[in-house]
This record gives sequence, structure tokens and C-alpha cells, in this order.
Amino acid sequence: MKKSLVLAMAMALGVTASAYAANPFSDVPAGHWAYDSVAKLAAAGVVDGYADGAFDGDKLMTRYEMAQIVAKAMAKGADCDKLAAEFADELDTLGVRVAKLEKGADNVKITGETRLRYWSYEGSGKEHDKTNLRTRIWIKGQVNDDWTYTSMIENVQDFGDDDGEEDTKFQRAYVNGKLGGLKVQAGRYSYCDYLGGLVYDDRMEGLQLSYGKDVKLVAGFGKAKDGAEKKYGNGGDMAYVELGTKLGMVDAKVAYYKFEDVQWVGLEDVEMYALNAGLPLAKDLKFAATYLINETDIDNADDGYVLALNYKGAKAAKPGSWGLWAKWYDQPVGTYVAPTFEADDAAADQTFFDDMTGGFEGYGIGADYAIAKNIVAQVKWYDLEAQEGNNEREMLYTQVNFSF
Repeated sequence: MKKSLVLAMAMALGVTASAYAANPFSDVPAGHWAYDSVAKLAAAGVVDGYADGAFDGDKLMTRYEMAQIVAKAMAKGADCDKLAAEFADELDTLGVRVAKLEKGADNVKITGETRLRYWSYEGSGKEHDKTNLRTRIWIKGQVNDDWTYTSMIENVQDFGDDDGEEDTKFQRAYVNGKLGGLKVQAGRYSYCDYLGGLVYDDRMEGLQLSYGKDVKLVAGFGKAKDGAEKKYGNGGDMAYVELGTKLGMVDAKVAYYKFEDVQWVGLEDVEMYALNAGLPLAKDLKFAATYLINETDIDNADDGYVLALNYKGAKAAKPGSWGLWAKWYDQPVGTYVAPTFEADDAAADQTFFDDMTGGFEGYGIGADYAIAKNIVAQVKWYDLEAQEGNNEREMLYTQVNFSF
């Protein structure tokens, strides 16, 4: 590389040479006329020499090699207009390749969370404690401008009575994209119903389509979670249609849910409609009411309802933020399948739903607090009774969630 070109390129970068401690090239010793400039270019990632560790400054470069250096310098903010004009054709070709490489470097993003969780419950003649550590790693890749791929690996380590048990599963694998005005989600994805998980909040395998913004329509169908360690016997077919909009200050939602062959708590099919309304009562205080119309083919298929109050809420990115909530549940059999509260996860000997014959009613309260950035603690208390018989459950649930 010519002396004038090395100096000009270094000056174009606008960084003082003294900022760099050493020259990485064996054939450019201290005292060499190009030492400071070459050190600056190397530290900035503009030149990288050859495989033998030499700079080979006297060697003639091809136009393509020179275009690579110019492209890197321009990417660092150097003013190389004259050089860019001289190597326009090479840069045009190289620019496509560089853009693809840069996009590829950011194409996959990995995030995760780990939760230390503790349950303690008693009721229906049983007592049980459980502690575990659940870690989830999410991998998201950009397919193109309109489509992404997401997957999740989950590891659960049980402690206490279940000490030594560990399980790692590939839990999610799905794509998101656009087809015209439709948003598409397909594969094995997390589905939480429009009502905040009062009916179903778990994994499903299927297809979901959504349309609209101010008035949003969501429809999906597929298979419910299979294998049913706790909540139900075997995964069956499921379908849902949800419509939401804002009417003045009220968030209004209507929905339809149908589950077939879930073989759950003596039922094979579950069907219902839902009406939900959310209303702000004061600053940071919101009230929500959900009415569940039971269409399940069982005797005395009573309707259900859930009332909720929410105040503020912890935000992982905002240390010191916090929130409180309270809910009253009245959900007969046929108005839920896999709801989102944790009262069903604690039992090792008998499931919560087996205890809650005929459905359940009672209350839950909770609080959350952001201890530090991306660290949130939660505590929840449930007091629930079966709608038939004398079974009951009181349960404390706590967790600390670390996200990264």
C-alpha cells in the first residue's frame, strides 16, 4: 500500500494513533514510517494483514482487496468519497456481500429466563411442598423481512421431595409472518387465551391467524398440549375465535373455545363462549370481569365468572416497580381446561383438578416487585374450594425470575 494512501486512510478515520497500544504486524516495527497509521487501521478493523501475520505493505493489492479496505473504512465513518468513486464497481459487488454478512451476524438472537419457584399447599387431607428451578432458552431467527422462526428449550430441576429429578425438553418451535393483511403463527407455540389465561394457557400445536388493530380478530386451531403430566389426560383438538376492541374507556372482548377428546377430569369435550370487559377505575387501577357461558354437554353445565383488580405492575426493566392483584374465581367444570394460575402445579400425589370436583371457586391475591433490572420477585396466595363435595386447597406460591 502506498505511503500516501495509508496516511490518508488513517486520517480519514479521525482517531489519534496514540489510542492504540501496539501494532499487530511483524513486518511493521516501531519506528517504521507507517507504524502509527497501520496500528490505527488495524485497531479499527480496517486492515487485517495476511495469514502469516505480516502486513506486506510493499505488495501490490488487487482492486478487489483495496475495495474491501475502503468498504471497511466507510463503515467506520471515514470520508472516502474519492476512493469510493474510484472503486464504485467493486464496492457495488462487495456491498451486497457485506450487507448479507452483517445481516447474518444479527440474524439469530438468543434470550432466556430462569425461575426459582416454591409451592406450599394443604387441603383435602394432603400437604405438599415443592421447589424447582426452571430455565428457558429462546432462539429467534430472521427468515426474511416478513417471517421469523422461534424455538425454546426448557430445563426443569426439582428439589426437596423430588430431589434429583431433571428434565430438558424442546418445548416450542414455530414461525411468525405475514400473508397479505393477515398475521400468521404456526407450529408448536404458547397460547394464552384473550382472557388472561382463565381457560387455557399452555403449549399447543397448530395455526393461528390474526387481523386488524383497533378491532382485532384472532382465530386458531390445532392440538392441545399432549402428554398431560398434570392438567389433563391426552391432548386433543382445540379451536378458538377471539374478537377484541375498545368501546370508549372499556376494553371489550368476546370469544369462543372448543376442545375435543381432551379426556380431562371425566370430560372428553369442553365448549364455551366468553365475554370480557376491562375498565380503568383510577390511575394505575383496573377492573376486569369475565363471564363464561358453559356449552359443555354435561348435566347442570353452569356458567362461570371471574372478577379481577390490578394495581400497577412490576416491570423487569424498571427496578423498584411493583404491582398488586386480586381475583375471585367461580368456574364450574366445563369453563376451563388449563388455566394460568399455579394452584394446579403443586401436587405430587393427586392433581388439583381431581380435588376440585365439579369445578372450583375462591380467591387469589398476589404481588410482584422488580428487585433489580431483569430480576422480579412474585408471591401469590390461593384459597379455593370444590363446587361439589368438601375438597379445598390453600396454597402459597413464590418465585424469583431472572431474564437475560
